[in-house]
Amino acid sequence: MKRVAPALCLALLAASPALAAAGEMSVATFLAKADALKAKGAMALFSPDIKVLQQEGQAAGMAYKAQLDAERAQGRPSSCPPKNPKVSSDQVLAHLRTYPAAQRPAVTMRAAIGDMFKKTWPCR
Repeated sequence: MKRVAPALCLALLAASPALAAAGEMSVATFLAKADALKAKGAMALFSPDIKVLQQEGQAAGMAYKAQLDAERAQGRPSSCPPKNPKVSSDQVLAHLRTYPAAQRPAVTMRAAIGDMFKKTWPCR
């Protein structure tokens, strides 16, 4: 899959302000939709779920970016990513799959993106 900047990880930060309230989809729901799209193969391009997942990723990324900006202003960032981190959608999905199946319904995409950044780019 292609690489995206903080997009899918900070996750596609170019989203509109209306999406900022999202980011609360569970990891279980996100993975179920992603797996269903993958099963469709090329036909997935015509599914409205592609846009749903993109918007959810954008909103989760925006929410984490806002949190990180506030943490930086207080001098205590929870992660220290490079200026323009490169993260593939495969990396995001792999991270989401690290959550045990029983926990996935209780973990939001917003929390998962934050966890991924903390794990990938810890502050030293």
